[in-house]
Amino acid sequence: MKRKLIVTGASSGLGAHLCKRAAEAGFEIIGLSRTRPEAPGLDWRHCDVSDADSVKSAVSDLRRDERLFGLINAAGIAAMNLTIATPPETVHRIVAVNLLGTIYCSALIGKWLARRGTGRIINFSTLAVPLAIKGESVYAASKAGVETFSRAFAREMGDFGVTVNVIAPGPIDTKLIAKVPKANVDGIIDRQLIRRMGTLEDVWRIAAFLLSDDSDMVTGDVFHVGGA
Repeated sequence: MKRKLIVTGASSGLGAHLCKRAAEAGFEIIGLSRTRPEAPGLDWRHCDVSDADSVKSAVSDLRRDERLFGLINAAGIAAMNLTIATPPETVHRIVAVNLLGTIYCSALIGKWLARRGTGRIINFSTLAVPLAIKGESVYAASKAGVETFSRAFAREMGDFGVTVNVIAPGPIDTKLIAKVPKANVDGIIDRQLIRRMGTLEDVWRIAAFLLSDDSDMVTGDVFHVGGA
């Protein structure tokens, strides 16, 4: 019997790749996003993760589903700009999607996983947090919040057998960095411990481990893809 896995940000980029690879690994995927993915056969639900009511509406039928095993909070947005040039509405949207969205989904689905006594939650941060990258201050702040939340949430969920971990990639060739000047991307890569552009598969390999039974005792950690 297949375990069920909820993935946010399922319509494109990292989220879409994680949906595909997790399905190939034997999970039944429930994909959440604001736009419909192109992936055929995906159990897709419209959801704006920054809206707690939207999250609840999208997955309410899974509340008592014994096959529900995990959540990957892959939804995220960024605006590469100096803080003084970032409009307040952009700041609000970044924090709402990246931080509040992670909290809303984790709180709701974590409650259901706790009742089952097992489960996995994977959240996403960025190397922009430890590297304090110029022009990514608001984005990094939202993701720093994700890291702190995840560490504390892992303590709360440990007694219920649910692990909570964070994956923090450097630059990956997705739409998220498509408009970032190459010189800026190269500058970030030069500060990584492993100096190359990350791939979606680099991220999946860590996620696959965290979803596996081998990671039962791994929780409250941040995994930096590329090193910081």
